[in-house]
Amino acid sequence: MRDFALEVYFSKWEFAAKYHMTASNIESMTIGELLDMAQGGDLSALKQQWLGYTETFGNPELREEVAKTYDTATPSNILCFAGAEEGVYIAMRTLLEKDDHAIVIVPNYQAAETLPLNICAVTGVPLNPEDNWSLDVDRVKREIRPNTKLISINFPNNPTGAVLERGRFDDLIDLCRKRDIYLFSDEVYRLVERDAAIRLPQVADVYERGLSLNVMSKAYGLPGLRIGWIMTKDNDVLQKMERYKHYLSICNSAPSEYLSILALKVREQILERNRQLVNSNAEKLNQFFSEFPEYFEWKRPDGGCVGYPRYKGHEGADQFCETLVNKTGILLLPPSIYNSELLETPKDRFRIGFGQKNINKGLEVFHRYLNDK
Repeated sequence: MRDFALEVYFSKWEFAAKYHMTASNIESMTIGELLDMAQGGDLSALKQQWLGYTETFGNPELREEVAKTYDTATPSNILCFAGAEEGVYIAMRTLLEKDDHAIVIVPNYQAAETLPLNICAVTGVPLNPEDNWSLDVDRVKREIRPNTKLISINFPNNPTGAVLERGRFDDLIDLCRKRDIYLFSDEVYRLVERDAAIRLPQVADVYERGLSLNVMSKAYGLPGLRIGWIMTKDNDVLQKMERYKHYLSICNSAPSEYLSILALKVREQILERNRQLVNSNAEKLNQFFSEFPEYFEWKRPDGGCVGYPRYKGHEGADQFCETLVNKTGILLLPPSIYNSELLETPKDRFRIGFGQKNINKGLEVFHRYLNDK
């Protein structure tokens, strides 16, 4: 497989740049802050946490709390992972074989296309920037082959923040059902939409061959816990994924599972805190970009905490991002990070994040840089 471009770039800059303005998660918290917020979570209980192996499927109480985040799930429908990435990897390895075909939306989180490409034939279907980054379900239908096994989607999308319209979502479910195709849905930014009215159902709640991926990292803002999961009603697939996990993490971190249980028990409190932060920061970005129309084209995304503005400067977006981080310490993700092996991706767009508390400092420096440019 080719290098994971985003992680290679982050290994150089994520902890070296002074202003991390492309973070894909919402502001995190300390263990102490979580314990103070959580019901029944105290330091003495954490000190008593047993540090032995845990169940491969995940702590039963954790799976019970995760199941409560769905409309129709039971704990038996949940398999926990060491972060979302392990879930993506295992799902692709267990669902796809070399003679299969998969369809993936573009632009995307690179693992969504690189992993299946390492296994079988893959076709990309573009999100349309002229249609609010929506998905043409008729185009998806035209790309289906007799051996199409899986369609992979991600809404709210990374990097565009797009949320698929409910009618198109329902059409996609109907299409997958008629063709007996698995629908893998990365839903890690769900619950942080601009408007709750546009929130989509979770795929595994409404489709028997659906797989819903989620994680503590993004909407909950707790990436250090490294706890993710997949919900599916397909017990055979769930069992195959559990068996594959035996060759990877085997089981999750017991303290991380305990802390995830506490967080999920107060999830509404955490989510409300995070939504307020994202909404406040989005307004700050709206104001910032409105002051520099000669450089940027910007519209607030429909969901998540990352956006995909267009850069209009003469030097190009890649050079702009490189110069910016070297001169000011402001880290953005350049368009080359989102290069796809399936389709052409925009060369004039970069990813910016707006889920962190320190956005004001970065925007001040960014403002000064553009005024002096």
